[in-house]
Amino acid sequence: MLDEKEASALALGYVEDAARADKVKFPNFVAGSGCSNCGNYLGQSGDPAGGCKIFPGKRVNAKGWCTAWLKKA
Repeated sequence: MLDEKEASALALGYVEDAARADKVKFPNFVAGSGCSNCGNYLGQSGDPAGGCKIFPGKRVNAKGWCTAWLKKA
């Protein structure tokens, strides 16, 4: 599981709970966005965590968020 304190997570503002995203520091945050509805998320719908294209080899919390969030097509 990706740790919020890892360098790559810090660089992209990753948080395990999107509700804790720093909206001042990251004004591109979109209400309702999170890993589970991100185009980079590799987990299945309903999974509590899954892989991520941005953080290879790591799992991210489905409720998480980072600046690489991309609306799932």
